[in-house]
Parts: sequence; C-alpha cells; structure tokens
Amino acid sequence: MTSAVAAFTTCPAPWGTLHVAATANGIVAVDLDNETPVFVDALARRLHGTVFPAEDGEVPREWRDTLIEATRQIGEYFGGTRRRFDVSLDLRVSDWDRLVLAGAARLQYGETASYGELAGRIGRPGAAQAVGGAMGRNPVPILIPCHRVIGAGRTLGGYGGSTNADRQTALAIKRSLLAIEGTTLTRLRASRAR
Repeated sequence: MTSAVAAFTTCPAPWGTLHVAATANGIVAVDLDNETPVFVDALARRLHGTVFPAEDGEVPREWRDTLIEATRQIGEYFGGTRRRFDVSLDLRVSDWDRLVLAGAARLQYGETASYGELAGRIGRPGAAQAVGGAMGRNPVPILIPCHRVIGAGRTLGGYGGSTNADRQTALAIKRSLLAIEGTTLTRLRASRAR
C-alpha cells in the first residue's frame, strides 16, 4: 500500500501548464497556473499527506489511469472536441460548496449564469456573494465549470480557479475558457463584485 494520499501529473493548457491530481476516489485537484512545488505543497497540506508524481513507483496503477483519462479529456476539451467530462471526482468540500458546485456542474457547454442566477437555481436567492466564494474554492476548475459563472450585466466577474495568479491573469484564463466554448460577453470587463 502506498504512503501517498494523491498523485499528480501535468498537461498543456492554452496559457501554460495545468496540474491534475487524483486519489483512490477520483480527481481531487485541478490547478490552472501554479508552479509544481507550490501546487504539490498546497495539495499535501490540504490532504494531510504526501503527494507523488504519477510516474512514481509507489503510485497505484488505478490513480495513474484516472490521471491519464482526465488529462486526455481535458486535452480534448482544449481542442474543441469534448463538451462534457466523464471522470470521477473526489470533492472534499463543505456542504454549501458541494451544493454550489453541483449547480455549476449543471451549466451546459457555452452556457453562462450570473452568480445571482446560480444562487436562484440552487434555491438560495440573494446568496450571489456566497456563490462567488464557493466558485473561488472550486478544487477542480474546468471539470466543474466555474468559468461559466459570470458577473451581473454579463461581465467576467472574478475567477478564483487559480490560487496564484494575479487578478488579470486569472481573468485572462476565464476569458480563454469561455472562448473555447464560443462564449462572448457583451462587455468583457471585470466587475468589482464577484
């Protein structure tokens, strides 16, 4: 039995390198822009254990297979040939975040909803700011499409799918993901409100 709590790999993204991590239960993290040591350290702290590269001999074959499948599907998404993901997720989030992420996961390819609209869809009208917080904590961006949740007035809003990027870099990634899906906003400015 391995002493690892997760394994990770990388795959190319339109803006650089994407990190993807898996456990015995599925994909536990997708990181959009951090350097590998920062990603590994943060994930090890979050999961309270050791995170190994997928090619390490201690990593179970099933974890490697999960990573191979996830990165294949993400690559197809970036290439414009995949609209939905079919990989197991290991979501270790609060009940609130789980509710919000489930709502975001129901957004179809190319569909957007404002934070307030998503709050209404999950039965919590008036909780737009709390929805924004949950989107910012999404541990598996792209697989759960938090980029499809935008600000009021069709502005970009924020993008918390990245823990290291400055705001402009994060918003550029959000724009890039929306563009892959053919989504254009009437105003591509960032709003102050999430």
